[in-house]
Amino acid sequence: MNTRSARRPGRLFWKFFLSQWLGMLMTLVVVATYFHLSGHEPPPHPRGEALLFGVVPVVPFTTGVIGMLLTSAGLAWYLSRPIRHLSWALHQVADGRLDTRVQHRMGGRDDEIVDLAGDFDRMARQLQQLTESRQQLLHDISHELRSPLARLQVAIGLVRQDPTSFEPMLGRIERESQRLDALIDELLTWHRLEAGAAVPPPSRLDVVELLQAIADDAHFEAQARGQVVRFEAPPEFVAQVHGELLYRAYENIIRNAIKFNAPDGEVLVSASVDTAGLWLTCTVEDRGRGVPVDMLGAIFQPFARVAGSDNVQGVGLGLAIAKRAFALHGGRVHAELREGGGLRMVMALPRGELYPG
Repeated sequence: MNTRSARRPGRLFWKFFLSQWLGMLMTLVVVATYFHLSGHEPPPHPRGEALLFGVVPVVPFTTGVIGMLLTSAGLAWYLSRPIRHLSWALHQVADGRLDTRVQHRMGGRDDEIVDLAGDFDRMARQLQQLTESRQQLLHDISHELRSPLARLQVAIGLVRQDPTSFEPMLGRIERESQRLDALIDELLTWHRLEAGAAVPPPSRLDVVELLQAIADDAHFEAQARGQVVRFEAPPEFVAQVHGELLYRAYENIIRNAIKFNAPDGEVLVSASVDTAGLWLTCTVEDRGRGVPVDMLGAIFQPFARVAGSDNVQGVGLGLAIAKRAFALHGGRVHAELREGGGLRMVMALPRGELYPG
């Protein structure tokens, strides 16, 4: 729909116009019919004899018809014009122009149509943000895939130039292949969660026992870095959960804490149940450098990187997967800075049935 056609009165305008005008015209016809059938005379003209058409005075009738035409046209235009603006905006969005906004075109009116225009603007804004985030995600994915592939090509090129370097380069090729495999696995997991694809059926599981197993494995690995993982939790918390997804979510967060923790530091994993016994809150605390305040929410976005973390091994999807996994269970996760330095991750998980993703 072009701008010129959007300015012309459309079908809705003529429907409003004809319905209003016919309604008013029918009122005059009913009044004239009443005088004709009842035998009553219309009110006398104040200045004497009036020009009549049957029992209908011509001048008042003509004036009334013209007034009805103008009133009907004005009302029809008032009601149809904002709807045509909405129609124009919908066509713009359908053509890919997601920056289209329509509420400012509604003028000073204040009614349900303006509320609808506001809802449209919010929808268009969310679509624009979603599209931009998808485009950024594709860019990040291509970058993350290109980096290990480039290193693989370099390693292969060095082996061709110097066959004696085969053994050290083989280790490099193996590490980059493992990194690619981990990245693709994380991408597939994140995509399944985002798309709401089929996941294994939920089952009743003791989440505290799950956390204990993750903390024990993490403590074993942390010892190589001179760190310890301390675990504190209630005896049990049985809930209906996707065990594999929840395991990955908790593991990603605990492993992140070890990666970014201070050398020879401690990672504290603690869990508590609310007084009603309906929610399990787990916190993971480290003594690393933390993150800037403005990044506390952004670190849960795919491939988000904090300044200074480029040398830390990882694909940048762990926290995004964890956030989506908790959302699938009706839970939530957020990050906050820890007093004295470090980061605290807080995860809340309900005992009840799974919520829709």
